[in-house]
Amino acid sequence: MSAHRRWLFLLLVAAALIVLFLYRDQVTARFDYQTLREQVSLEPECKVPPLISSQDNNHNGTPDPLDIVAGARQEVELGTVYDSEYYQGGYPPEGKGACTDVVWRAFKNAGLDLKQMVDNDIRNNPQLYGVTGTRPDPNIDFRRVSNLQIFFAQNGQEMTSVIIPGDAGNLSNWQAGDIVVFGAPLEHIGIISDKRSRNGVPLLIHNAGPQAREGQYLLSWPSPIIHHFRYIPYNQGQITQ
Repeated sequence: MSAHRRWLFLLLVAAALIVLFLYRDQVTARFDYQTLREQVSLEPECKVPPLISSQDNNHNGTPDPLDIVAGARQEVELGTVYDSEYYQGGYPPEGKGACTDVVWRAFKNAGLDLKQMVDNDIRNNPQLYGVTGTRPDPNIDFRRVSNLQIFFAQNGQEMTSVIIPGDAGNLSNWQAGDIVVFGAPLEHIGIISDKRSRNGVPLLIHNAGPQAREGQYLLSWPSPIIHHFRYIPYNQGQITQ
């Protein structure tokens, strides 16, 4: 290789490294390396049947739990950047949001106004919400993990918080559109995906920065799962498989 070509090669490598450094967050947000590694795993696949309600609140032909998943996944596809700032009017601008914003946007995709439901619940049951109940602020209340935890505890179905990889019976309790709340030290909330790892554990759709992601986070988040809710329960006559 001539000296000229060698210098050109080195300049190209340096430019690539600079670009990778400047945009590393955007690049890594698009990939879940743990999921990628598992895709080439030779371990047997644990098949878990989808058991979700056929309820269709917005009458679009798609069950509400799948609409919720699709709404959450839009945050990933949009590349929503993490932003927990306070906004007058409550709603952060499109393309920005925190973990709680994934949830209300997911519900909105099913025609469910989570902000209004949370605000109403705080107004009707202030004693349940502690300080928030005495000094409600509709601009932020629906974007707090603690408030959503209380709301879903009162209005949803509490499910198991135990995950047993490879156990189809246990994992059948974890279905698309469910809500997962993580406790201290890193309080967090996310939506269960309709996709699963080979071991049957569902993926999680959430936003913990730098952008919204979908991947294997249920067992790897540094805080324990303290709640697992299903807002739209089903009975045997309302199951979509």
